[in-house]
Amino acid sequence: MTEELASLIDDGYEDSDLEQRHKLAVDFTDAFLAGRPPSADVRTALRHTFSDDELVELATAVLAFHGFSKMLIALGLEPEQMDTIVHSTPGSASV
Repeated sequence: MTEELASLIDDGYEDSDLEQRHKLAVDFTDAFLAGRPPSADVRTALRHTFSDDELVELATAVLAFHGFSKMLIALGLEPEQMDTIVHSTPGSASV
């Protein structure tokens, strides 16, 4: 991963010079973070592009990143320059 490659992962990445497998990884990650399954087209493309082992590694990496980022925020250890959004837990009082 290079800074140049990472800079392509932004809004409109679908039309960027990212390799197709990178775009699929971003599609998977976006769906995961949005709490929804990837579309049927993305799931089909993922299965054709990645091996089972690679899909497990991708899912595990996204899960670990997401979990650790939540932990840092819960502990108040996120960087000062990081934008955060507070969502209340369903059924709880608003924050």
